[in-house]
Amino acid sequence: MASSDITSVRARRVWDSRGNPTVEVDVVLEGGARGRAIAPAGASRGTREATDLRDGGTALRGMDVGRALASVSDVIAPALIGQDARNQAEIDTIILGLDSSALKATLGGNATVATSLSVLHAAAAAAGKPLWRHLADQYRHTPSIPLPEIQIFGGGAHAGRRVDVQDFMIMVPGAGSFEEVMEVTSEIYFAAGAIMSKKGRISGVADEGGWWPVFDSNEEALETLVQAIEHAGETPGERVVISLDIAASEFGADGVYRLALENRTLDSDGMIAMLGRWLDAYPIASIEDPLAEGDPTGMRAFTREFGERVQIIGDDYLVTNAGLVRDAAAHGACNAVLIKVNQAGTVTESIETLDAARKAGYRSVVSARSGETEDVSISHLSVGLGAGQLKVGSFTRSERMAKWNECLRIQDELGADAFVGGKPLAGTWWGKAQTGMKS
Repeated sequence: MASSDITSVRARRVWDSRGNPTVEVDVVLEGGARGRAIAPAGASRGTREATDLRDGGTALRGMDVGRALASVSDVIAPALIGQDARNQAEIDTIILGLDSSALKATLGGNATVATSLSVLHAAAAAAGKPLWRHLADQYRHTPSIPLPEIQIFGGGAHAGRRVDVQDFMIMVPGAGSFEEVMEVTSEIYFAAGAIMSKKGRISGVADEGGWWPVFDSNEEALETLVQAIEHAGETPGERVVISLDIAASEFGADGVYRLALENRTLDSDGMIAMLGRWLDAYPIASIEDPLAEGDPTGMRAFTREFGERVQIIGDDYLVTNAGLVRDAAAHGACNAVLIKVNQAGTVTESIETLDAARKAGYRSVVSARSGETEDVSISHLSVGLGAGQLKVGSFTRSERMAKWNECLRIQDELGADAFVGGKPLAGTWWGKAQTGMKS
Protein backbone atom coordinates (compact mmCIF):
# COMPACT_ATOMS: atom_id res chain seq x y z
CA MET A 1 0.00 0.00 0.00
CA ALA A 2 1.05 3.61 -0.63
CA SER A 3 1.68 5.79 2.42
CA SER A 4 -1.39 7.86 1.53
CA ASP A 5 -3.78 4.91 1.37
CA ILE A 6 -6.59 4.91 3.93
CA THR A 7 -6.27 2.26 6.63
CA SER A 8 -8.88 3.41 9.13
CA VAL A 9 -12.08 5.50 9.17
CA ARG A 10 -13.63 5.98 12.60
CA ALA A 11 -16.66 8.06 13.65
CA ARG A 12 -17.63 9.30 17.09
CA ARG A 13 -20.35 11.45 18.59
CA VAL A 14 -19.26 14.92 19.72
CA TRP A 15 -21.28 18.07 20.53
CA ASP A 16 -21.84 21.35 18.71
CA SER A 17 -22.23 24.93 19.90
CA ARG A 18 -25.97 24.51 20.53
CA GLY A 19 -25.39 21.45 22.70
CA ASN A 20 -26.62 19.03 20.05
CA PRO A 21 -24.86 15.80 19.02
CA THR A 22 -22.88 15.81 15.81
CA VAL A 23 -20.47 13.58 13.88
CA GLU A 24 -16.69 13.63 14.08
CA VAL A 25 -14.61 11.40 11.80
CA ASP A 26 -10.94 10.38 12.09
CA VAL A 27 -9.09 9.05 9.03
CA VAL A 28 -5.71 7.31 9.36
CA LEU A 29 -3.38 6.65 6.43
CA GLU A 30 -0.81 3.89 5.88
CA GLY A 31 2.10 6.25 6.50
CA GLY A 32 0.64 7.37 9.83
CA ALA A 33 -0.87 10.67 8.74
CA ARG A 34 -4.20 11.50 10.33
CA GLY A 35 -7.15 13.74 9.53
CA ARG A 36 -10.10 14.83 11.64
CA ALA A 37 -13.23 16.86 10.89
CA ILE A 38 -16.59 17.61 12.48
CA ALA A 39 -19.95 18.16 10.77
CA PRO A 40 -21.65 21.49 11.56
CA ALA A 41 -25.44 21.94 11.54
CA GLY A 42 -27.70 24.73 10.34
CA ALA A 43 -30.91 26.08 11.87
CA SER A 44 -31.92 28.02 8.76
CA ARG A 45 -31.78 25.36 6.05
CA GLY A 46 -32.59 25.35 2.37
CA THR A 47 -35.00 22.63 1.27
CA ARG A 48 -32.51 21.45 -1.37
CA GLU A 49 -29.45 21.06 0.84
CA ALA A 50 -27.95 17.81 2.11
CA THR A 51 -29.99 16.27 4.93
CA ASP A 52 -28.48 15.45 8.30
CA LEU A 53 -29.34 11.97 9.55
CA ARG A 54 -30.76 12.07 13.08
CA ASP A 55 -32.16 9.27 15.22
CA GLY A 56 -35.53 10.83 16.01
CA GLY A 57 -37.54 9.73 19.02
CA THR A 58 -37.54 11.47 22.38
CA ALA A 59 -33.93 11.00 23.55
CA LEU A 60 -31.80 14.14 23.10
CA ARG A 61 -34.78 15.85 21.46
CA GLY A 62 -34.52 13.41 18.56
CA MET A 63 -31.16 14.92 17.60
CA ASP A 64 -28.84 11.98 18.33
CA VAL A 65 -26.58 10.77 15.51
CA GLY A 66 -26.26 7.03 16.11
CA ARG A 67 -27.58 6.25 12.64
CA ALA A 68 -25.11 8.65 11.02
CA LEU A 69 -22.24 7.09 12.98
CA ALA A 70 -23.36 3.69 11.72
CA SER A 71 -23.35 5.04 8.16
CA VAL A 72 -19.67 5.86 8.57
CA SER A 73 -18.60 2.66 10.32
CA ASP A 74 -20.78 0.16 8.44
CA VAL A 75 -21.05 1.64 4.93
CA ILE A 76 -18.55 4.39 4.20
CA ALA A 77 -15.47 3.04 6.01
CA PRO A 78 -15.37 -0.37 4.27
CA ALA A 79 -15.65 1.34 0.89
CA LEU A 80 -12.78 3.75 1.60
CA ILE A 81 -10.22 1.38 3.12
CA GLY A 82 -7.33 1.05 0.67
CA GLN A 83 -8.26 4.16 -1.31
CA ASP A 84 -5.66 6.90 -1.88
CA ALA A 85 -6.57 9.95 0.21
CA ARG A 86 -4.85 12.23 -2.30
CA ASN A 87 -7.63 11.54 -4.79
CA GLN A 88 -10.33 13.65 -3.14
CA ALA A 89 -12.64 13.62 -6.15
CA GLU A 90 -12.50 9.81 -6.35
CA ILE A 91 -13.10 9.49 -2.60
CA ASP A 92 -16.15 11.74 -2.81
CA THR A 93 -17.45 9.89 -5.87
CA ILE A 94 -17.29 6.65 -3.87
CA ILE A 95 -19.18 8.27 -0.98
CA LEU A 96 -21.84 9.65 -3.32
CA GLY A 97 -22.23 6.25 -4.96
CA LEU A 98 -23.16 4.74 -1.61
CA ASP A 99 -26.28 6.92 -1.27
CA SER A 100 -28.87 6.97 -4.04
CA SER A 101 -31.10 9.54 -2.33
CA ALA A 102 -31.23 13.05 -3.76
CA LEU A 103 -30.15 14.87 -0.59
CA LYS A 104 -27.93 12.26 1.10
CA ALA A 105 -30.80 11.27 3.35
CA THR A 106 -29.76 7.60 3.50
CA LEU A 107 -26.21 8.04 4.81
CA GLY A 108 -26.75 11.54 6.20
CA GLY A 109 -25.05 14.69 5.04
CA ASN A 110 -23.48 14.93 8.51
CA ALA A 111 -21.79 11.55 7.92
CA THR A 112 -20.63 12.37 4.38
CA VAL A 113 -19.26 15.86 5.09
CA ALA A 114 -17.32 14.84 8.20
CA THR A 115 -15.76 11.93 6.28
CA SER A 116 -14.98 13.96 3.16
CA LEU A 117 -13.32 16.74 5.16
CA SER A 118 -11.34 14.32 7.33
CA VAL A 119 -9.90 12.66 4.19
CA LEU A 120 -8.87 16.13 2.97
CA HIS A 121 -7.11 16.82 6.29
CA ALA A 122 -5.34 13.46 6.17
CA ALA A 123 -4.08 14.08 2.64
CA ALA A 124 -2.70 17.46 3.69
CA ALA A 125 -0.97 15.88 6.68
CA ALA A 126 0.54 13.19 4.42
CA ALA A 127 1.88 15.91 2.15
CA GLY A 128 3.37 17.71 5.14
CA LYS A 129 1.44 20.90 4.33
CA PRO A 130 -1.07 23.05 6.17
CA LEU A 131 -4.54 22.47 4.78
CA TRP A 132 -4.77 25.86 3.04
CA ARG A 133 -1.51 25.21 1.16
CA HIS A 134 -2.57 21.68 0.21
CA LEU A 135 -5.83 23.06 -1.21
CA ALA A 136 -4.07 25.80 -3.15
CA ASP A 137 -1.61 23.33 -4.65
CA GLN A 138 -4.17 20.60 -5.32
CA TYR A 139 -6.71 22.86 -7.01
CA ARG A 140 -4.28 25.42 -8.47
CA HIS A 141 -5.70 28.47 -6.75
CA THR A 142 -3.79 31.47 -5.47
CA PRO A 143 -4.31 31.58 -1.71
CA SER A 144 -5.60 34.79 -0.15
CA ILE A 145 -6.78 35.99 3.25
CA PRO A 146 -10.55 36.55 2.98
CA LEU A 147 -12.59 39.63 3.83
CA PRO A 148 -14.85 38.71 6.78
CA GLU A 149 -18.57 39.27 7.21
CA ILE A 150 -19.10 39.53 10.99
CA GLN A 151 -22.44 39.47 12.75
CA ILE A 152 -23.24 42.26 15.23
CA PHE A 153 -26.95 41.53 15.80
CA GLY A 154 -28.47 38.07 15.44
CA GLY A 155 -32.04 37.46 14.39
CA GLY A 156 -34.36 35.06 12.61
CA ALA A 157 -33.81 31.38 13.40
CA HIS A 158 -30.59 32.28 15.24
CA ALA A 159 -32.30 34.42 17.89
CA GLY A 160 -35.75 33.05 18.61
CA ARG A 161 -37.08 35.06 15.63
CA ARG A 162 -36.97 38.20 17.78
CA VAL A 163 -36.44 40.10 14.53
CA ASP A 164 -37.27 38.75 11.09
CA VAL A 165 -33.93 39.47 9.42
CA GLN A 166 -31.37 36.80 10.34
CA ASP A 167 -28.02 38.62 10.36
CA PHE A 168 -27.03 42.27 10.72
CA MET A 169 -23.32 42.25 9.90
CA ILE A 170 -20.41 44.52 9.09
CA MET A 171 -17.57 44.25 6.61
CA VAL A 172 -14.36 46.31 6.71
CA PRO A 173 -13.14 46.36 3.09
CA GLY A 174 -11.15 49.51 3.80
CA ALA A 175 -8.91 47.66 6.28
CA GLY A 176 -5.33 46.89 5.32
CA SER A 177 -5.03 43.58 7.16
CA PHE A 178 -7.05 40.89 8.89
CA GLU A 179 -5.81 42.25 12.24
CA GLU A 180 -7.28 45.63 11.39
CA VAL A 181 -10.64 44.04 10.61
CA MET A 182 -10.62 42.37 14.03
CA GLU A 183 -9.74 45.62 15.81
CA VAL A 184 -12.48 47.62 14.05
CA THR A 185 -15.02 44.86 14.62
CA SER A 186 -14.22 44.68 18.33
CA GLU A 187 -14.89 48.39 18.73
CA ILE A 188 -18.19 48.22 16.81
CA TYR A 189 -19.38 45.04 18.51
CA PHE A 190 -18.93 46.43 22.01
CA ALA A 191 -20.29 49.83 21.00
CA ALA A 192 -23.46 48.05 19.84
CA GLY A 193 -23.70 46.22 23.15
CA ALA A 194 -23.27 49.45 25.10
CA ILE A 195 -26.01 51.18 23.10
CA MET A 196 -28.45 48.34 23.68
CA SER A 197 -27.53 48.07 27.35
CA LYS A 198 -28.12 51.78 27.87
CA LYS A 199 -31.59 51.40 26.31
CA GLY A 200 -32.28 48.34 28.46
CA ARG A 201 -32.90 46.34 25.31
CA ILE A 202 -30.36 43.54 25.31
CA SER A 203 -31.02 39.87 26.03
CA GLY A 204 -27.64 38.13 25.81
CA VAL A 205 -26.20 36.68 22.62
CA ALA A 206 -27.68 34.74 19.72
CA ASP A 207 -26.62 31.36 18.31
CA GLU A 208 -23.71 32.84 16.36
CA GLY A 209 -22.51 35.22 19.06
CA GLY A 210 -24.15 38.45 17.91
CA TRP A 211 -26.19 40.56 20.33
CA TRP A 212 -29.74 39.26 20.91
CA PRO A 213 -31.51 42.61 21.31
CA VAL A 214 -35.08 43.79 21.62
CA PHE A 215 -36.18 45.91 18.64
CA ASP A 216 -39.57 47.26 17.65
CA SER A 217 -38.84 46.88 13.93
CA ASN A 218 -36.30 45.33 11.61
CA GLU A 219 -35.17 48.77 10.49
CA GLU A 220 -34.45 49.79 14.08
CA ALA A 221 -31.70 47.17 14.07
CA LEU A 222 -30.19 48.86 11.01
CA GLU A 223 -30.41 52.27 12.65
CA THR A 224 -28.72 50.94 15.77
CA LEU A 225 -25.98 49.28 13.74
CA VAL A 226 -25.20 52.60 12.06
CA GLN A 227 -25.08 54.23 15.50
CA ALA A 228 -22.66 51.55 16.71
CA ILE A 229 -20.38 52.15 13.73
CA GLU A 230 -20.40 55.87 14.48
CA HIS A 231 -19.84 55.38 18.22
CA ALA A 232 -16.77 53.31 17.35
CA GLY A 233 -15.33 56.35 15.57
CA GLU A 234 -16.06 55.17 12.04
CA THR A 235 -17.97 56.85 9.22
CA PRO A 236 -20.56 54.38 7.90
CA GLY A 237 -19.92 53.64 4.23
CA GLU A 238 -16.24 54.52 4.29
CA ARG A 239 -13.96 51.93 5.86
CA VAL A 240 -16.95 49.99 7.23
CA VAL A 241 -20.07 48.83 5.36
CA ILE A 242 -23.12 46.77 6.29
CA SER A 243 -24.01 43.25 5.17
CA LEU A 244 -27.42 41.66 5.69
CA ASP A 245 -28.66 38.08 5.62
CA ILE A 246 -32.40 38.44 5.12
CA ALA A 247 -32.96 34.64 5.03
CA ALA A 248 -36.29 35.38 3.37
CA SER A 249 -37.19 31.69 3.01
CA GLU A 250 -37.68 31.61 6.78
CA PHE A 251 -40.69 33.94 6.58
CA GLY A 252 -41.68 33.90 2.92
CA ALA A 253 -43.50 31.37 0.75
CA ASP A 254 -45.44 31.54 -2.52
CA GLY A 255 -44.41 35.15 -3.05
CA VAL A 256 -45.84 36.27 0.33
CA TYR A 257 -43.57 37.57 3.12
CA ARG A 258 -44.84 37.74 6.69
CA LEU A 259 -42.86 40.17 8.88
CA ALA A 260 -43.98 38.95 12.29
CA LEU A 261 -42.17 41.66 14.28
CA GLU A 262 -44.03 44.38 12.42
CA ASN A 263 -47.27 42.43 11.94
CA ARG A 264 -47.43 43.08 8.22
CA THR A 265 -47.39 41.08 5.01
CA LEU A 266 -45.63 41.98 1.75
CA ASP A 267 -45.72 40.49 -1.73
CA SER A 268 -42.51 40.13 -3.76
CA ASP A 269 -42.75 43.67 -5.14
CA GLY A 270 -43.33 45.04 -1.67
CA MET A 271 -40.36 43.11 -0.31
CA ILE A 272 -38.14 44.44 -3.10
CA ALA A 273 -39.37 47.99 -2.49
CA MET A 274 -38.68 47.76 1.26
CA LEU A 275 -35.15 46.43 0.73
CA GLY A 276 -34.58 49.08 -1.93
CA ARG A 277 -35.43 51.78 0.60
CA TRP A 278 -32.92 50.25 3.00
CA LEU A 279 -30.25 50.26 0.29
CA ASP A 280 -30.96 53.96 -0.29
CA ALA A 281 -30.83 54.85 3.39
CA TYR A 282 -27.97 52.73 4.75
CA PRO A 283 -24.44 51.79 3.58
CA ILE A 284 -25.38 48.22 2.69
CA ALA A 285 -22.86 46.51 0.41
CA SER A 286 -24.05 42.91 0.55
CA ILE A 287 -27.44 41.24 0.97
CA GLU A 288 -28.08 37.51 1.25
CA ASP A 289 -31.29 35.71 0.25
CA PRO A 290 -33.35 38.90 -0.15
CA LEU A 291 -36.19 36.80 -1.60
CA ALA A 292 -37.21 33.25 -0.76
CA GLU A 293 -35.78 30.15 -2.46
CA GLY A 294 -39.19 29.50 -3.99
CA ASP A 295 -39.45 32.99 -5.49
CA PRO A 296 -37.17 32.96 -8.56
CA THR A 297 -39.17 35.72 -10.24
CA GLY A 298 -38.61 37.98 -7.24
CA MET A 299 -34.91 37.11 -7.00
CA ARG A 300 -34.37 37.88 -10.68
CA ALA A 301 -36.25 41.17 -10.38
CA PHE A 302 -34.20 42.16 -7.33
CA THR A 303 -30.96 41.30 -9.14
CA ARG A 304 -31.97 43.29 -12.22
CA GLU A 305 -32.67 46.34 -10.12
CA PHE A 306 -29.77 46.22 -7.66
CA GLY A 307 -27.17 43.77 -9.00
CA GLU A 308 -24.84 46.50 -10.29
CA ARG A 309 -24.90 48.21 -6.94
CA VAL A 310 -24.76 45.52 -4.26
CA GLN A 311 -23.53 41.96 -3.74
CA ILE A 312 -26.55 39.62 -3.84
CA ILE A 313 -25.73 36.25 -2.28
CA GLY A 314 -27.69 33.06 -2.83
CA ASP A 315 -27.70 30.76 0.20
CA ASP A 316 -30.98 28.83 0.51
CA TYR A 317 -31.52 29.87 -3.10
CA LEU A 318 -28.35 28.10 -4.36
CA VAL A 319 -27.51 25.62 -1.54
CA THR A 320 -23.86 25.20 -2.62
CA ASN A 321 -24.99 23.48 -5.82
CA ALA A 322 -23.05 24.04 -9.05
CA GLY A 323 -26.08 23.30 -11.23
CA LEU A 324 -28.21 25.85 -9.40
CA VAL A 325 -25.44 28.45 -9.74
CA ARG A 326 -25.28 27.89 -13.49
CA ASP A 327 -29.07 28.11 -13.75
CA ALA A 328 -29.17 31.31 -11.68
CA ALA A 329 -26.48 32.88 -13.83
CA ALA A 330 -28.37 31.96 -17.00
CA HIS A 331 -31.53 33.63 -15.66
CA GLY A 332 -29.97 36.68 -14.02
CA ALA A 333 -30.49 35.80 -10.35
CA CYS A 334 -27.87 36.69 -7.69
CA ASN A 335 -24.25 37.65 -8.32
CA ALA A 336 -22.62 35.71 -5.49
CA VAL A 337 -22.94 32.33 -3.78
CA LEU A 338 -22.52 31.15 -0.20
CA ILE A 339 -20.31 28.07 0.06
CA LYS A 340 -21.28 25.74 2.92
CA VAL A 341 -19.54 22.37 2.73
CA ASN A 342 -22.21 20.58 4.76
CA GLN A 343 -24.90 22.08 2.54
CA ALA A 344 -23.34 20.23 -0.40
CA GLY A 345 -22.25 17.19 1.61
CA THR A 346 -18.72 16.70 0.21
CA VAL A 347 -15.59 18.75 -0.42
CA THR A 348 -15.63 18.07 -4.16
CA GLU A 349 -19.21 19.28 -4.64
CA SER A 350 -18.36 22.46 -2.74
CA ILE A 351 -15.31 23.15 -4.90
CA GLU A 352 -17.32 22.45 -8.04
CA THR A 353 -19.81 25.10 -6.89
CA LEU A 354 -17.05 27.61 -6.25
CA ASP A 355 -15.60 26.92 -9.70
CA ALA A 356 -19.04 27.32 -11.29
CA ALA A 357 -19.39 30.66 -9.51
CA ARG A 358 -16.05 31.85 -10.86
CA LYS A 359 -17.01 30.89 -14.40
CA ALA A 360 -20.31 32.73 -14.01
CA GLY A 361 -18.57 35.85 -12.70
CA TYR A 362 -20.11 35.37 -9.24
CA ARG A 363 -18.28 36.14 -6.00
CA SER A 364 -17.99 33.43 -3.33
CA VAL A 365 -18.39 33.55 0.44
CA VAL A 366 -17.28 30.49 2.43
CA SER A 367 -19.62 30.15 5.40
CA ALA A 368 -20.01 28.42 8.75
CA ARG A 369 -23.33 27.25 10.20
CA SER A 370 -25.20 28.34 13.32
CA GLY A 371 -24.44 24.98 14.97
CA GLU A 372 -20.63 25.00 14.93
CA THR A 373 -17.62 23.43 16.63
CA GLU A 374 -13.90 24.02 17.11
CA ASP A 375 -13.27 22.68 13.59
CA VAL A 376 -11.45 25.34 11.52
CA SER A 377 -11.66 23.66 8.10
CA ILE A 378 -13.56 26.54 6.52
CA SER A 379 -10.84 29.05 7.38
CA HIS A 380 -8.42 26.94 5.35
CA LEU A 381 -10.94 26.42 2.56
CA SER A 382 -11.53 30.14 2.19
CA VAL A 383 -7.79 30.86 2.08
CA GLY A 384 -6.60 27.91 -0.01
CA LEU A 385 -9.32 28.26 -2.62
CA GLY A 386 -8.95 32.05 -2.79
CA ALA A 387 -12.69 32.47 -2.15
CA GLY A 388 -12.29 36.11 -1.14
CA GLN A 389 -14.84 36.26 1.69
CA LEU A 390 -15.58 34.37 4.91
CA LYS A 391 -18.66 34.38 7.14
CA VAL A 392 -18.49 32.52 10.46
CA GLY A 393 -20.80 34.48 12.76
CA SER A 394 -19.94 37.08 15.34
CA PHE A 395 -17.03 38.30 17.43
CA THR A 396 -17.75 36.15 20.48
CA ARG A 397 -18.08 32.43 21.26
CA SER A 398 -15.02 30.27 20.84
CA GLU A 399 -16.40 28.20 17.96
CA ARG A 400 -16.47 31.49 15.99
CA MET A 401 -13.22 33.00 17.25
CA ALA A 402 -11.35 29.77 16.53
CA LYS A 403 -11.96 30.38 12.82
CA TRP A 404 -11.09 34.08 12.88
CA ASN A 405 -7.93 33.33 14.90
CA GLU A 406 -6.92 30.63 12.42
CA CYS A 407 -7.03 33.25 9.65
CA LEU A 408 -4.69 35.44 11.72
CA ARG A 409 -2.24 32.55 12.00
CA ILE A 410 -2.41 31.83 8.28
CA GLN A 411 -1.86 35.52 7.52
CA ASP A 412 1.36 35.30 9.54
CA GLU A 413 2.53 32.72 6.99
CA LEU A 414 1.19 34.39 3.86
CA GLY A 415 1.79 38.00 4.85
CA ALA A 416 -0.61 40.95 5.06
CA ASP A 417 -0.30 41.53 1.30
CA ALA A 418 -2.44 38.39 0.83
CA PHE A 419 -5.44 40.09 2.49
CA VAL A 420 -8.13 40.94 -0.07
CA GLY A 421 -9.15 44.20 1.64
CA GLY A 422 -7.18 47.41 1.79
CA LYS A 423 -8.31 48.49 -1.65
CA PRO A 424 -9.82 51.87 -2.57
CA LEU A 425 -13.59 51.82 -2.23
CA ALA A 426 -14.23 53.72 -5.45
CA GLY A 427 -15.18 51.45 -8.33
CA THR A 428 -15.70 48.37 -6.15
CA TRP A 429 -19.00 46.71 -5.29
CA TRP A 430 -18.83 48.06 -1.73
CA GLY A 431 -17.98 51.49 -3.12
CA LYS A 432 -20.98 51.29 -5.42
CA ALA A 433 -23.16 50.49 -2.42
CA GLN A 434 -21.98 53.71 -0.82
CA THR A 435 -22.15 55.98 -3.86
CA GLY A 436 -25.50 54.50 -4.87
CA MET A 437 -27.13 55.79 -1.71
CA LYS A 438 -29.57 58.65 -2.14
CA SER A 439 -29.06 61.78 -0.10
